[in-house]
Amino acid sequence: VLEKLMRQELVKRYPEDEDLLEDVIIENKQAIEMCNIYSNVLSATMEAMGSLISNNLNIVMKALTSITLVISVPTLIASLWGMNVGGIPLAEHQYGFLIMCVISLLLSLAAAAVLMKRKMF
Repeated sequence: VLEKLMRQELVKRYPEDEDLLEDVIIENKQAIEMCNIYSNVLSATMEAMGSLISNNLNIVMKALTSITLVISVPTLIASLWGMNVGGIPLAEHQYGFLIMCVISLLLSLAAAAVLMKRKMF
């Protein structure tokens, strides 16, 4: 609109008004350029924050997956040992349950050690 006012001769203008209108047009263009620059800076900042949040989420998901793997070992052993079929090892032994708990604990610790060695825990 300001540039259109500058080009058209519909309204009588004085030289001071023309100078003022030119200054307003220049200031307006500079303000638009500054808005574009700040918009680009804000977009880059938002992308950086998104990357940080995504990285933190990946770290948390890796830890939760490792914990799930360690916890699933005793669950697997307990579910297999608790089946109602014949021939289950240590079913008639006096300390069979305790022995299976110790075996489950040792296997879980071994799984945790392997995951720690690979820096997954």
